[in-house]
Amino acid sequence: MYHGVRFDMNFKQLWQEGMKDWNGELPERMTDDSKEEAFWETFIPKKANALDDYAAAIRTELLRLIEPGDSVLEVGPGWGNYTFAAAEKASALTCVDSSRSVLDYLQEETRRQGLPHTRFIHAKWEEYMPPAESFDVVFGINCYYRMQQIDRALLNMNHAAKRLAIIGLTSGPEKPHLYEIHRQLGCKIKFQRRDYIYLTNMLYELGIDANCKIIDIQRTYRYDSEEQLIKARCRL
Repeated sequence: MYHGVRFDMNFKQLWQEGMKDWNGELPERMTDDSKEEAFWETFIPKKANALDDYAAAIRTELLRLIEPGDSVLEVGPGWGNYTFAAAEKASALTCVDSSRSVLDYLQEETRRQGLPHTRFIHAKWEEYMPPAESFDVVFGINCYYRMQQIDRALLNMNHAAKRLAIIGLTSGPEKPHLYEIHRQLGCKIKFQRRDYIYLTNMLYELGIDANCKIIDIQRTYRYDSEEQLIKARCRL
C-alpha cells in the first residue's frame, strides 16, 4: 500500500501551531464553540447577498469539475460564495457546517432562489462521518481555519467522495514592503504561517495522491482616506 512521501516535518503539528496567536495561545474562537457561533451570528447579516469578487475565478474552476447529475457535498459553506452556484449545477447539494447561523441563512436563501435540492447538516466536519463514497464530489474552500484534527478532516473528504475531493485555500504573497521593514528595521512582522503546501504534503503523508492547481485571483481594496490606506497597508 502506498503511504506517500515521508518528510522530516510534522505538517499536522505545523498546521496546529499556525492556529495560535502571536503569544503562542489558541484564540478563543478556535476552542470555544459558543464564541465561534457568536461571530457568525453577527457576521452573516453583514455578508448576506454579498459574494466576494475574488471568489469568481475559483467558482468558475469549481463548476468545471461538477457534472449536472452529480451529488455534491460542501464543507463549511460560510455565506455561500460557492454554494448557490454548486446547487444550480448539481442534482443535489448537501452543506455541512458547525454554525447554526450559517445554515439558517443558507437554507432561507436557497429557498428564496428556488434551489430545492439542498439539505443542511449541523456538525463539525472532522467529527462527522458520512457513508463511504456517498457523494460524487466533496469540496471545501477556506473552511479549515478551525480544524485542529486537520488530518481527520482530509480523510473524511477522501472517504466521502466517489470521484473527486476538492480542497481550496486562498493565500497570497506577503506585502513586499513588509519584508523591507523586517529586514532593514528589524521589526517583528506577522507573516502568514499556514498555506496550501501544508495540506498538500499532509495529503501525501496520508497516502492520498493529490493534484495542485494555482488559480490567480485578485482582490480589490477600497479606502475612505489616505490615512486609512496607510494604516491598513502598514499593519504589522
